Amino acid sequence: MSPVPDGLTEPVPTTAELRQSLPLVTVRDLRVAYGDGPLVLDGVDLDLRPGEVVALLGSSGSGKSTLMRSLTGFAPVTSGAVRVAGYDVANLQRGQLRHLRASVGQVFQQFNLIGRLSVLTNVLTGALHDAGPLNLVGGFTGAHRRRALQLLDRVGIAHKADEQARSLSGGQQQRVAIARALMQRPALILADEPVASLDPRLSHTVLELLQRIAREDGIPVLVSLHVLPLALTHSDRIVGLRHGRMVVSGQTAALDAAVLQSIYDHDGEADDVDHVA
Repeated sequence: MSPVPDGLTEPVPTTAELRQSLPLVTVRDLRVAYGDGPLVLDGVDLDLRPGEVVALLGSSGSGKSTLMRSLTGFAPVTSGAVRVAGYDVANLQRGQLRHLRASVGQVFQQFNLIGRLSVLTNVLTGALHDAGPLNLVGGFTGAHRRRALQLLDRVGIAHKADEQARSLSGGQQQRVAIARALMQRPALILADEPVASLDPRLSHTVLELLQRIAREDGIPVLVSLHVLPLALTHSDRIVGLRHGRMVVSGQTAALDAAVLQSIYDHDGEADDVDHVA
């Protein structure tokens, strides 16, 4: 905060502090249906602010993936408002959609790496959107390569840069995927079940890495999870969906098993909640 001028009792926020406090993602009363089908999302509200990690919880079919897809225009906005990094997602032309999607880093359950290519080349593909004519021949600048190596060092696997991606363990591959997402210089990171294929120890390691990136780079991270203890340990806020409706939304520290139970009631997954009491 800036110093308090004479005669004022409240500190005056700086421009940077005001920018930090504003949501980078704003979703209001979002409804999504595919064609003439039923609503997949029904009246969802969501804010994502710079530097925070928000865990998205819900059973299979609850609408988690659809909510993530709606943030990049891959799911139709039937009604409501979705704004991401200044873009009105429901009203974008194709070129604008490309720019939006280039500003959103995505991390997937199955890593989505090209196994026969080197680790370094996989990370470099994150820069294809800004490589210009060079991407037509598969080339990248020296600056791109230096940044890719710096990012691999940041996620702890620079020593694997020349190895084929398929030779790495699951946890290492997910680190490559995170470095690739960072190569885009993203305004937002969407992580859809990023630790579902990993053992518990590696799951904590990957989520700790995403938390650190959010804090250090001021990038909001929306991460979809199934395991409640992971959400309680590695998020600032938790949002819970059930049958397309938001049933939980609050600061992680203020939520307990009784509140989180409403996400899974009658869905056959209530036992997951019992382990976090």
